[in-house]
Amino acid sequence: MSEDDKRTDEIASGHAAALSARGAAKGGRERAKKLSSEKRIEIAHRAAAARWSKDLPRAIAGSPERPLRIGQTEIPCYVLEDGRRLLSQRGLQAGVGMSTGGAKKSGEQRMANFIGSLQSKGLEGNDLVARLRSPILFLPPGGGRPAFGYEATILPDVCDAVLEARKHGLLQPQQEHIAHQCELLVRGFARVGIIALVDEATGFQDLRSRDALAKILEAFIATELRKWVKTFPADFYREIYRLRNWKYPAAAGKRPQVLGHFTNDVVYDRLAPGVRAELHRITPRDESGRLKQQLHRWLSEDVGHPKLREHLSAVIALMKASDNWDGFKRSLDRALPKYGTTMLLPGA
Repeated sequence: MSEDDKRTDEIASGHAAALSARGAAKGGRERAKKLSSEKRIEIAHRAAAARWSKDLPRAIAGSPERPLRIGQTEIPCYVLEDGRRLLSQRGLQAGVGMSTGGAKKSGEQRMANFIGSLQSKGLEGNDLVARLRSPILFLPPGGGRPAFGYEATILPDVCDAVLEARKHGLLQPQQEHIAHQCELLVRGFARVGIIALVDEATGFQDLRSRDALAKILEAFIATELRKWVKTFPADFYREIYRLRNWKYPAAAGKRPQVLGHFTNDVVYDRLAPGVRAELHRITPRDESGRLKQQLHRWLSEDVGHPKLREHLSAVIALMKASDNWDGFKRSLDRALPKYGTTMLLPGA
């Protein structure tokens, strides 16, 4: 073959390659046009994640094989290196009864658009839609493709929004099943228990370091004894007497010692991990073994004391909604379980 012939072949090959590249690019553009804007955004997110995966937060616990179970519902969940507890984006969507398929409104957009449509009909607005449109991109344990998730506390917020929409007649007939599913979920967990549920499902409770417990105690326990202020409302004791079928005393006096055991069980064991043990450790006792000061006086002003008051309000509400002590304890164990115990679900 002459040099001229070789040159002609090279030029022809170059033209063919260029035409092939232009054809592939055109085909790619045509395929992209057929995708919804939400799907293109999701693909772009994943492409960026693949390029910058080394900068993504990594999960240290959790897998699809160990999902969060609430009744018959299963949602994959994870715990990140920084302690954030996540629910899988698709798992959350399926968990509230929404389809995860379809091309028009996929991924986080489907749920965000749903909640947004409810707000446009008059549902009180908040930052829920913005949170749904901003899922957390992370790497599952062991690597693999990046995944989307939401902080676990978004689940009760979504359920609250849907149930509020049903209450005001904002749901369409074909959306009623979502409200029914959200109602089942609300019955199966309490906001204060969702973190404990995720920890148990992922096995993170076994990985929790002593440093984490130390930080909790540092936040909850004061370095100096606070001045006494009335903290436990009279309703707290009045409801205990009612539920135990005791006669409430007409005048203030010395209360039965068993009330201290009830208070430990109902309040301090459920306030935060390790708090009761630390309070008992630092509170001096007299010769008979009785505590010299009230435990709540050692709680910190900015964290411990406010959490105690919040917890007491929830406990008293459960007491008032109960007919007897056993019924109250079942409701309490379901809504405000002790740390280190398995939460009871409806029907348990």
